[in-house]
Amino acid sequence: MARGLLGWCAGARRRYSERMEATASATDDNATDADPRVGLSSAQVARLTAAGETNAFTGDSSRSAWNIVRANVFTLFNGIVGACFLVLLLLGRWQDALFGLAAFGNAIIGCWQEFRAKASLDRLALLNAPRARVRREGQEHEIAPAEVVRGDILILRAGDQVTADAVVLEHRALQIDESMLTGESDAVDKKDGDEALSGSIVVAGEGVARAVRVGADSYVNKFAAEAKRFSLVASELRTSVDRVLKWVGWGIGPIGLLVLNAQMMVAGGWVSAVQSGTWTQAIVNTISALTAMIPLGLVLMTSIAFAVGAARLAARQVLVNELPAVEGLARVDIICLDKTGTLTEGELAYRDLERLDADTAGWEDALSWFGAAPDANATARCLRAPYPASAPREASVYISFSSARKWSALALADRPDEIWVLGAPEMVLGDVATDAGTAVGEAVTRLAAAGLRTLVLAVSTASYPTDAQTAESLPTGLAPVAVITFSEKVRPDAAQTLSYFRDQGVGVRVISGDNPRTVAAIARQVGLDVSDGYDARELPDDDAALSDVLEAHTVFGRVTPEQKKRMVVALQARGHTVAMTGDGVNDALAIKTADIGIAMNSGSPATKAVARLVLLDGQFSHLPDVVAEGRQVIANIERVSMLFLTKTIYATTLAVLFGIMVLEFPFLPRQLSITDGLTIGIPAFFLALMPNTQRYVPGFLRRSLTFAIPAGLLIAIALTVYTRAAMALGVSEPQLRTGSTIILAIVGIWVLAVLARPLNRYKVLVVGAMFVALATIFTVPLSTEFFQLTDPGEEAAYLIALVTVLTILAIEIVRLVHRRVLARSALREVA
Repeated sequence: MARGLLGWCAGARRRYSERMEATASATDDNATDADPRVGLSSAQVARLTAAGETNAFTGDSSRSAWNIVRANVFTLFNGIVGACFLVLLLLGRWQDALFGLAAFGNAIIGCWQEFRAKASLDRLALLNAPRARVRREGQEHEIAPAEVVRGDILILRAGDQVTADAVVLEHRALQIDESMLTGESDAVDKKDGDEALSGSIVVAGEGVARAVRVGADSYVNKFAAEAKRFSLVASELRTSVDRVLKWVGWGIGPIGLLVLNAQMMVAGGWVSAVQSGTWTQAIVNTISALTAMIPLGLVLMTSIAFAVGAARLAARQVLVNELPAVEGLARVDIICLDKTGTLTEGELAYRDLERLDADTAGWEDALSWFGAAPDANATARCLRAPYPASAPREASVYISFSSARKWSALALADRPDEIWVLGAPEMVLGDVATDAGTAVGEAVTRLAAAGLRTLVLAVSTASYPTDAQTAESLPTGLAPVAVITFSEKVRPDAAQTLSYFRDQGVGVRVISGDNPRTVAAIARQVGLDVSDGYDARELPDDDAALSDVLEAHTVFGRVTPEQKKRMVVALQARGHTVAMTGDGVNDALAIKTADIGIAMNSGSPATKAVARLVLLDGQFSHLPDVVAEGRQVIANIERVSMLFLTKTIYATTLAVLFGIMVLEFPFLPRQLSITDGLTIGIPAFFLALMPNTQRYVPGFLRRSLTFAIPAGLLIAIALTVYTRAAMALGVSEPQLRTGSTIILAIVGIWVLAVLARPLNRYKVLVVGAMFVALATIFTVPLSTEFFQLTDPGEEAAYLIALVTVLTILAIEIVRLVHRRVLARSALREVA
């Protein structure tokens, strides 16, 4: 799906420009070329509304409520378990139907998890303008954004959000901030004929524009639709469990028929069993064998571990939108960071001023006026604290800042012969500002290399003709007076967090829409060893070549939203598990595509909706907590999975052996509830929530099966040997079932103790409690009656003890070999 999204994103802006040009040149009953001074008529608005050409848009995620319920409830294994549960109820054997609770619990947790994710997606809204200002029939009206129609004349003023894709018709110093969509931090000057994208913000000036794309066709809603596509976070635990269920699913049908045939034959044959009514016990025995094969508890325990991990993280101000994301960050080997809002706090701060001409006076008055100007941009406003305006001053000349010119000019009324210019050094002074042989050039080069944003203050005493002011041309004879530096506020926790990831072997890529030099400087401040940033405008179009660049470089600037997503996909194609952090809408698609998307709570609603994790207090330092929680979940579930998979192996092997040998299955379903609860279910719950700092190593399922398969086979063989030997001794069927339950329970608890090593007080308490509970079940009359447990007899008791001891010794050997295999495998990984 990620590659499909990439195809849409790669040329989104280019296609939008082409579409809007084509649309602007088309006519629809004179609606799209209405006189800007008059706007649309009521009849035209009514006609366009009836034709559906409105800005109304109701998006929905691709995952409906029915699809969620169907995916979590109507599954193959829920069907099998539900059918078995229903059959036992119809047979009046409700005591043997307790296994149905596990399937029910798992379906509830799965639905809750996905409904929670769907709710976040459905709240996604990029376009949240409270009112739209339009001109109709020569009058200005404020209407709901949904009521805007294609061809409407939009009136844009500072502070407005553009409600539909539009073409600018008139402008007066119009500047639009598209950073929410593109990541470019500087506002963009808009001229006649330029495009104004929906979702962008007017930050200065005013203008008139014609809406050419509305509703679902607008850029912002197309963007949102792609971000809202539903996808579950990749989870090795969930994938591995699903693979086991698939394997069991292939075998459950033929094995079930084999067991049923054996149980009917034991009951005297199919005809005799039906006539005598003993077929009910054969059905119960078959259901017991089949339900034992399904590791339902593993699915439930995994969901519970995720949920508890999410609750713990919530206490640390980390919101988990999808439960498996708790695991995900522990598997990440590359984390992509957006600079603004992640490494920095997203705000500029005044840093310093370096004088170049000590004799020139009046520069402080000029700086205080620039800072106090009503239309001062974010950079100029930083001057208000260090250079406060003592009293209002009038200006005889004032040219406001423009992102195209990158300078502003001022002449104070009481000193009209001094023209002060504040702006980008290379735009104000030209080549002199980059010539290291000059004082200003040396200062600008040195300060910019340190990652500081630099402005130069220059003054001219030459005449400034009116026509030059009207044309917004620079005054002549400018002389540099000072170089002013600004810096972004770096998050205090960023360096420590990046150091943690570096120590853990996690690669870092800093991706930003800002200047590569600035981004590289910020990266150096947080401890990354980089010389300069890579300009994303030079990124190759070929995916393989892009992957090579990403492997070779760490810091990237001038990156567009589409490129951010391409970069994530390219890293994933190289086999990396990628995390992406950000706070702007321009990060949303990359965050959605990454294996783990992380958003700051201060970010846009769109970004938080598609992220897997949200840092509620915006503290980057919480990420190590997430990694630790994920490692705990993975390591503990791996330990628990060995218990469940061992059960699946021995249950499947028992079913096959008893089916081939035509033996009566040695357990009732209720008796398996004893072993499931004491050896797996109850202790697994505690083990899954214990502290565990073991580093993540891929291959969870392979490691689990290397223990579960030999251990499960040994247990199945031991139970088969016991059954044949007990039958030879003439032990009754109730006594045989009791003996099988004792062997399986004791061996199962021992397997629990083996996998819980190294033991501590907590683990000893859990294992000891299981032995105490087992003794209680076999001695309390009420429980022995419910579970149909009897005295196995003296001869059978010796046989039970012998088989149990030999099986435990064999399990110890299996675990010893398993540990050595894992150690050799780890050495190979290191090599």
